[in-house]
Parts: sequence; C-alpha cells; structure tokens
Amino acid sequence: METAPGSAPPSSAEALRLALAAPGLPDGPFGCPICLDLLKDPVTVPCGHNFCQGCLGALRQRPGPPDGIGGAGGAVRCPLCQEPVPAALRLRKNRALCEVLPLLAAAAAATASSPLSPTPRSPPMAPGAEEEDAAGEEGAPVLCDVCPAGSRVAAARSCLVCLASFCGAHLEPHRRAPAFRAHRLVAPLRRLEEGLCPRHLQPLDGFCRAEQTCVCARCRAQEHRAHDVVPLEKEREHKEAQQAKFLSDVENELEELAVTIAQAKKMVELIKGAATKERERVEKLFGEASEVLATFQKEVAGFIEDGERSMLGEAEADLRWKEERRAKLAQCKQNLENVPSTDTIYFLQEFQALKVAMEENFSPALSFQKELNFTKCTQAVSSMKDVLSAACKSQWDHLQGKGMDGLSFQEMEEALAESRFPDKSNNPACLENRDYFLKFAFIIDLDSDTADKFIQLFGTKGAKRVLCPIPYPESPTRFINCEQVLGVNLMNRGNYYWEVEIIDGWVSIGVIAEDFDPRESYNRGRLGRNEKSCCLQWNGQNYVAWFGGFESVIQQPFFHTIGVFLEYSEKALTFYGVKDSKMTCLQQLKVSHFSKGQLDPFQNKINHQFASLFLCKLKPAFFLESVDAHLQIGPLKKDCVSVLKRR
Repeated sequence: METAPGSAPPSSAEALRLALAAPGLPDGPFGCPICLDLLKDPVTVPCGHNFCQGCLGALRQRPGPPDGIGGAGGAVRCPLCQEPVPAALRLRKNRALCEVLPLLAAAAAATASSPLSPTPRSPPMAPGAEEEDAAGEEGAPVLCDVCPAGSRVAAARSCLVCLASFCGAHLEPHRRAPAFRAHRLVAPLRRLEEGLCPRHLQPLDGFCRAEQTCVCARCRAQEHRAHDVVPLEKEREHKEAQQAKFLSDVENELEELAVTIAQAKKMVELIKGAATKERERVEKLFGEASEVLATFQKEVAGFIEDGERSMLGEAEADLRWKEERRAKLAQCKQNLENVPSTDTIYFLQEFQALKVAMEENFSPALSFQKELNFTKCTQAVSSMKDVLSAACKSQWDHLQGKGMDGLSFQEMEEALAESRFPDKSNNPACLENRDYFLKFAFIIDLDSDTADKFIQLFGTKGAKRVLCPIPYPESPTRFINCEQVLGVNLMNRGNYYWEVEIIDGWVSIGVIAEDFDPRESYNRGRLGRNEKSCCLQWNGQNYVAWFGGFESVIQQPFFHTIGVFLEYSEKALTFYGVKDSKMTCLQQLKVSHFSKGQLDPFQNKINHQFASLFLCKLKPAFFLESVDAHLQIGPLKKDCVSVLKRR
C-alpha cells in the first residue's frame, strides 16, 4: 500500500482495521458472505472464496436451484461466483486464516471507536445488470434464500437466473460482479418458477404473437423460430393499448350476462313454481284415485260379507233339518227294533211311524248348490288391476313423449335435424355455428384403468405424457405398448359432441371399439393404425386423419380446440377446429358413394371398412405421441345450455 509523500505510514492496528473494512465483501475480505460476520472456522471452496464452516454446511443441506438445462435441481453453488460446490467435497479448515483471524478481530475491536474509521460505500451497480419492477405477493414478506436459518431477513430482489431471493447485503455480488451482468433482477417473488419456461426451465423473456404465449430463448430457437416473437415489455405496451377496448367489451358482456342471468333466474323460479303446482295437483289426483280404489275395495268386501251372510243362513238351516231328520229316523228305527215279538199291534204302529218318517222329505232348496256368487269378486278385481296397469303404462309412455314406432319426440326431432345437417365430405372448409352442436354435448371422463404408465392424469379431464413411469395398479384394460388413454363413456346410439384442447406436443384424438385389445403391439395398437379405431393427429406441422393404417393430410391452420362430432346412426365422425364460436370442418370420416373413393386410398379404405367400426360400442380415445404432449378435455363453455350425459 502506497502512502502520500510526506505522510506517516499507518500503524499496524490501523492497517488491520482498513483490511477488515476493505471493499469487496460486505464485511471485508475476512467476513463470511453468508452471515456477514467475521469468519468462524473458515473453510475454502474450490473457487477460492472463504466461508464459515457452519454457514456453508447449512447451505449445502438445502436443495440447490434448478441447473437451467432441464434438470429438477443442481449442486449447491457459491453465493459469490455461482461456481458449483461438489456434494462429495469434504470441508477442511483453512489453518492460515484460523491463526490470523483472532489477531485481526482483536485489532478491529481496538480500533472500532477510532474517528479515522471510514464509512464504507456501496459499490455502484455493474453496467448491464438489469433490474425490473414487479409486484410482490401480498402477505408475509419474501425472505432471503442465502441467510442462515433462524436469522433470515426480507429479500430486496429475486434473480430469475439463480432462482433465489437475496437481501440487500447478499445482493452485492449481483450489483458489482461482471459475472452476474446478464442476470435478471426483479422485485421479490414468492414463486420464482412462474417466471420460467415449464419445458426448458429458462427465463421467459419473449412473447410469441402467433400462439399468444410467453417463450424462452430455447423456445424461440426451436418450435417458435418462424413465429413473430417480441420482448415482453413491447407486448405489454401493445396489450395495454388494447386494454380499454377489451375492458369495454368485457363490460358489455357482463351487462348482457346480468340481463340473461336475471332472465334465467326468472325461468328457474317459473320452473320451480310450475313443478310445485304440478306436484300438488298430481298428489291430489293420486289421493282421489286412492279414495276411489279404497271405496271399490270396501264395496267388494261388503259384497263378499253380504253373500256370505245370506248363503250361510241357508246352509245352516239345511244343516239343522238334516240333523233333525237323522235323529228322528234313528229313533223310529230303534223303537221298531225294540218291539216284543208277542206284541203285534205295537209292531204295526212302529213300522208305520218309521215308514212315514222315511216318506217325509221337505228339505229347503239351496241357491248355492251350483255357484257361490261372491266368488266372482276375484275375477272382477283382477280385471280391474289389469286395466289399471295398462292405463298407467299408456299414460307413462305418453309422459315420456313416446310417439309412433317407439321413438320419443326428442329422438324424432334429432332425426329431423340430422336429415337437415349438410354433408361435410365435399366441403371440408365450411363453417358451422357452435350452438348447433352444443345440443349434443357429451360429458367425457378419462378412465385411469386404461392409461399407459407414461401418462399422468389430472383428475378426469387432463392428461400429460411424462418421462418417469407412474406405478398404476394392474388392470386388464390398461395400454402397455402405446401412450394412450380412453374415456369411461360408451357410445352406441344418437349423436355425441365433445371438445379437446391441445395444450402442447403431438396429440391424436379419436374413437376406438370397446373390445379392442390394449396389449397390441405399438405398430398395431396406435389409434388409426387398425380397423378398430380412427383419429385426427396433430404432428406439430399439420393435421392428419388416420384409419386402418391409411392417412390423409389436412391443409388447415392450427386450432387449440378440436371439436369431435360422432353421428353413430349415420356412421360418421367429423373433426372441427373451434375458434370464437365458429367451427371449421377439418375432416369427415364417412362412407362415400362418389367415384372419388376409387382414386383416394384413404377414402377407399373408409368405404370398405369404416362402417364395420360401428358394429361395436365406441369409446373416446386419446394418444399422447410426443414426450411433451398435453391435452385437456372440455369443459364446454358456459353458453352450453344443456349438457346431456348419454348412457
């Protein structure tokens, strides 16, 4: 250290004090960059920086940030130069510093109150170190990730490259070191991963106007290289210029929704009131019908009692007469047998009495000898029950809207609508209104028992392909060679419509026969590569329709939302691109009687074997082909008035 001419050299204590306060680290060259205190049990890492043994040990126990090249986490890095510190490195004390530090600490304590102590100045920010303003989250403040546990302070900035938050003291390396020149500093963020690309784990620093999404540098160099990508700030200015009109449109939509909600509430109240009144009237009529049946039951029971009473009197009178005649004949017979053989006159008298008793036969005429009239009640009540059952069935069919040929009114209306539905096979670019298809809306739930082990399900609506297999339980319906998953719903009549959002990657959407073997090989098991399934595939460049191993390339722009319309009775499957309630027909799979099928191998395959697919019950099917494939089922928008779950 050079001194000015004519000035006395500094004392040793002053030299130590200046050394401790030298610029470069928050507490001088002998201070720990983690705890900002004088080094205790100093250790040196391979990059040459020194730390307290306890501070560095605590830092190494915490999980490191992502390594920036797609990994989920990396080795602990030096807080000053970001050089990795190997996990297997044994921390050994720096014995030279251990001997010098006590002397430095004593000298610093002796000169701490000296008026010559200079006031340390914060070094200026390194040129090019970018800072951005961002709103932090409400609630508890974001804490510094470098401070030791138990003494962490509020962070001043977050770094989108380091994926860590730093307090004012630990932020100094970012402000002055050229190594951190390209790091992006923002206001403290609680979830730093929101500023990273979910695929490449790099900072999002651009906006793709073609696909309306934030992208990173690798995204720009790969799948978005031909797209119009602008900086985030420029796109925000562009969006803010549109904000007033957009908010005005939203306000108008809210006002319209308020009106329609009020009307819907009135309709709900009207339906409830009408249902309550109808329920009361029906209960009253059923009560009256029950009274009629109860009266009829009493009349029949009374008829049986009257018939029993009258006929029982005749039967009892006849019984009494027969018992009296039997007793009289028995007495006369006994008297005749007891006459002495010598008493001729007494014999003749008793014989004549028995003869007269035998000739007396005035038994009452019985009306029930041929038929008991009250036994007809069973037949009458049985006939009444049959008539009542037939009447109830007839009226129930009428309530269900059954018309001629057993078709309901709704089914006849759908049949009429199908007859008016235009044929899309000759005009694949025609536009249709989405409201028409919402009448056939179909709820789809993904079947976890069919999902391949490399498909992760999010509830029953989302599916994403992953690199690590998921330990699903054994299932005879699970795909084992193809990354496919089916819906639990069966389709075997009527019309069905559902929508699928393609979030990322190569995705195939279609239907498959219920009896398809999920153990088929990859070449035969994929959707559309067999006669048991068909699909629409997005391969990152264009759409392709598949059936029976034959393909048909479709020249249409990309649509995030695909609508699928299955007409089971017509044996037709149509795929639509959905945008702003307008539907662009991409491809219709249907038998064609025109001569074009003879020149088109794909249509020729459709004409020969597509109809046989509808001999089975069908299921919605999805194939996640690329490693980043991701899709979401519906749900259909709020303007879908009625969502019907077919069975």
